[in-house]
Amino acid sequence: MWKRSEQMKIQPGKCNMAAAMETEQLGVEVFETAECEDSIESQDRPKLEPFYVERYSWSQLKKLLADTRKYHGCMTAKAPHDFMFVKRRDPDGPHSDRIYYLAMSGENRENTLFYSEIPKTINRAAVLMLSWKPLLDLFQATLDYGMYSREEELLRERKRIGTVGIASYDYHQGSGTFLFQAGSGIYHVKDGGPQGFTQQPLRPNLVETSCPNIRMDPKLCPADPDWIAFIHSNDIWISNIVTREERRLTYVHNELANMEEDPRSAGVATFVLQEEFDRYSGYWWCPKAETTPSGGKILRILYEENDESEVEIIHVTSPMLETRRADSFRYPKTGTANPKVTFKMSEIMIDVEGRIVDVIDKELIQPFEILFEGVEYIARAGWTPEGKYAWSILLDRSQTRLQIVLVSPELFIPVEDDAMERQRLIESVPDSVTPLIIYEETTDIWINIHDIFHVFPQSHEDEIEFIFASECKTGFRHLYKITSILKESRYKRSSGGLPAPSDFKCPIKEEIAITSGEWEVLGRHGSNIQVDEVRNLVYFEGTKDSPLEHHLYVVSYVNPGEVTRLTDRGYSHSCCISQYCDFFISKYSNQKNPHCVSLYKLSSPEDDPACKTKEFWATILDSAGPLPDYTPPEIFSFESTTGFTLYGMLYKPHNLQPGKKYPTVLFIYGGPQVQLVNNRFKGVKYFRLNTLASLGYVVVVIDNRGSCHRGLKFEGAFKYKMGQIEIDDQVEGLQYLASRYDFIDLDRVGIHGWSYGGYLSLMALMQRSDIFRVAIAGAPVTLWIFYDTGYTERYMGHPDQNEQGYYLGSVAMQAEKFPSEPNRLLLLHGFLDENVHFAHTSILLSFLVRAGKPYDLQIYPQERHSIRVPESGEHYELHLLHYLQENLGSRIAALKVI
Repeated sequence: MWKRSEQMKIQPGKCNMAAAMETEQLGVEVFETAECEDSIESQDRPKLEPFYVERYSWSQLKKLLADTRKYHGCMTAKAPHDFMFVKRRDPDGPHSDRIYYLAMSGENRENTLFYSEIPKTINRAAVLMLSWKPLLDLFQATLDYGMYSREEELLRERKRIGTVGIASYDYHQGSGTFLFQAGSGIYHVKDGGPQGFTQQPLRPNLVETSCPNIRMDPKLCPADPDWIAFIHSNDIWISNIVTREERRLTYVHNELANMEEDPRSAGVATFVLQEEFDRYSGYWWCPKAETTPSGGKILRILYEENDESEVEIIHVTSPMLETRRADSFRYPKTGTANPKVTFKMSEIMIDVEGRIVDVIDKELIQPFEILFEGVEYIARAGWTPEGKYAWSILLDRSQTRLQIVLVSPELFIPVEDDAMERQRLIESVPDSVTPLIIYEETTDIWINIHDIFHVFPQSHEDEIEFIFASECKTGFRHLYKITSILKESRYKRSSGGLPAPSDFKCPIKEEIAITSGEWEVLGRHGSNIQVDEVRNLVYFEGTKDSPLEHHLYVVSYVNPGEVTRLTDRGYSHSCCISQYCDFFISKYSNQKNPHCVSLYKLSSPEDDPACKTKEFWATILDSAGPLPDYTPPEIFSFESTTGFTLYGMLYKPHNLQPGKKYPTVLFIYGGPQVQLVNNRFKGVKYFRLNTLASLGYVVVVIDNRGSCHRGLKFEGAFKYKMGQIEIDDQVEGLQYLASRYDFIDLDRVGIHGWSYGGYLSLMALMQRSDIFRVAIAGAPVTLWIFYDTGYTERYMGHPDQNEQGYYLGSVAMQAEKFPSEPNRLLLLHGFLDENVHFAHTSILLSFLVRAGKPYDLQIYPQERHSIRVPESGEHYELHLLHYLQENLGSRIAALKVI
């Protein structure tokens, strides 16, 4: 018989009413207790009877889910995104700008390009709703949507893309050229350039090719938009969309059937860079062309070349009778070899008629590992505005040292097999041409890579100015304006020998803290800065007003003073600022209201350009209004025994009855780089939590130490000890709530999560089986030595230096600690998971069998790490509800523990 241990005592918390957060709009209230009277000691309360959820058949649950999905489906992925502002420049016309964006419309489930016109003036007495107009007419690619190659499937997994249609686009302002991938082709169309603005949908033009396989990652050349580049079979190609000339630039991949014999790629971000660093491309066009004496030009592409010959190959055998019986991946497990990486450069010579005259493949003058000692990861790369330098953000393997380096094109020499000719090429490069390390930082915790790096045009040959964001200085990510002196290196290549680690470092002339405080500037997952170089302002998103809300702010980077918030409190915002810094778009929501998308105009007094104010201009997407049968959660906070304030969400059971105590489900993620508890609408992505509450469950969500947006000390609490602290915070939160709400039944607590949440669900049942009756674990890591280098070593260190941490953090190694009663553990996993491999589940099962422990298992044969097939998603939710009903919430579940 399962029984909660007597050692678990409910600890009454502090009895003080937290004030509601100040808001311009009615927003979310963070409470510590509903009423002080609620904190009566548990022994003084009358004994409550358990509430049992109604027991439905599988078919009845299926119908219930179908009914709720009708409302849920109408809101999914409808919001426009990926905005681009283009000036109309028509003094007599009614519109100042046209905005382009990706969206779905009406019953159409495919993402495509739309546009809206921004009027020069508005009637302030009425709310203007901008009309959505399709930029594209129907075209052949729409027939291919939903049919993806292996490369596309994997990229969609890395980017967490769940919609079909156009996923992204490139745009060239000067020519008005759009470029995008759709179906199996690459297409281009023009609007907003010299040819003017269309009023009718345009038919896209297919970029014709001789390539037999899928083309990926297309990009317009910013220096000449007639040219595009793309990846085909792990090599870089270019094509002219006007003349249709096509050329393969690199020849490192041989398209062999045996992956082991074909380990190299060019221009492609490898698995770890995509999955753990959010970098999805491996090549970068130079923004400027170099003019040749004959009137032609030189176009340049910086790219990375990877050699994965030492990286382990993982084979995933499909359980289905398909053409592709097995899938193979290069997957660097923690402690093993990563790909060997280097920079290369391709120079394309174009004549006056726009034809390719020559292509020169160039390599670094010295090996990458000599020029960039200790570097393991190329986290970001690009070019300075004038194209004088390529830049890169580099990390060491432990991810505790970051360097920003500049690399001149002069540092590259033509690839040459003849040793004497290569030596002559090396000697022709002056000693003064070296990499330049313009910034370096270190930390004892880890460095969170972000997208904030803005380089100003050079005004002095020997200096470079840039804005960068750092957590290392204060523990919170803040903006800094830095001026580095481009000092010639002490290292003389011609003298022989190897450079010292400090030889390429440039001195910092000036460093100005633009922002400060115990809050953070956001710089990932779509958040970035917009710099107004005319008015010396920087726009950014941050958590200055609340760790639960994201807002848009502006501040001077020349004379930093008070930061000005531009968005309304009481909501969480995701913003896009026009490149002209005269408009911004905000997608915003809160716990009670689904997302809206609105356009605002920015203005300032002529005598004080830094004093920015906003004016509502138009609505792009109105709120859908309250969902039927949806009750938003309440946000709570409590002071944990660790000294940190922890935040959580509480979904109360619908039709709550006095005198009853209800089964409780703890929904968990708990890992780094994720925040579940915030003032955003949860009725779309997490609608199943509302469904559980409607069935009679209490649902609790808590962000433990290790989650994001709370500073590096909070996030770094589980450095070297993943899995050892998170459940303590979760249990403390449950105890806190139970001391305030007598309807929470701590004898009937279940836990469920996916990925890291699945891992912590297992940890909860293993560590605190006295509290958690049931654990439902989706796609869990069970053995950290099976997970990848970039993620695992960032948080746990190298396995050779942290054997105890790896052991204590791996549930498979401690299977004997799981309970011996059946109906308490359900594992779910996609068989084709290429991220958290199914081997994690299978090895746990082996250890559970060896220890004589019971378990239940649900395999999804056609799914990867994310469940994408609609039928699989429905089955997963059904299984979740049914398992909780049968083993936690219903009367029959209570009988099973007797």
